[in-house]
Amino acid sequence: VIVWSVANETPVSDARTQFLKSLVDEARSLDGTRLVSAAMEVPADPHDPDHKIVDDPFSQYTDLVSFNEYIGWYDGSPDKLDRVRWTIKYPKPVFISEFGAGAKQGLHADAQTRWSEEWQADVYRRTLPMLEKIPGFSGCTPWILCDFRSPRRLLPGVQDGWNRKGLIGSNGKKKEAFHVLQKIYARMAQKNPNNQ
Repeated sequence: VIVWSVANETPVSDARTQFLKSLVDEARSLDGTRLVSAAMEVPADPHDPDHKIVDDPFSQYTDLVSFNEYIGWYDGSPDKLDRVRWTIKYPKPVFISEFGAGAKQGLHADAQTRWSEEWQADVYRRTLPMLEKIPGFSGCTPWILCDFRSPRRLLPGVQDGWNRKGLIGSNGKKKEAFHVLQKIYARMAQKNPNNQ
């Protein structure tokens, strides 16, 4: 365990913020050795959909500013990743708690074909340079390493009861995005050899 997360994408309200603060206090009382955070909501600027603003007041109580980021999957097409700008209202390390896109292992097409390994790989190639521009960016974790069973994922011939956002398919084979992320992490490690 690296970070205790007390919430995932909960709508902002005073009652919610106070409740989550009580969870942070409890987590710290039980384990003062680890960081505490949550996946915050990330609204877009109402005047500019390419400007993302992280200003969740709950961030004042966490050690990290964390949020999930699915631009190119749930939010626009992958080319939007090249245009997005970020404003982070709290001067803390920023950690992306989830990011990625779905692909069925073995489905090959061009990078514009949703669910193909090439689409997922393109999202990964474009996401990391965008994340590195976020003020305070300190790290990220993809969602997720391996495809997993998910009964609400019903798209026939593609999902068939699986969440396909894994870097490794349900058959145990690595998808193209696995190798993309592997190269990016290796490059990041070379840039920061003391942080390995």
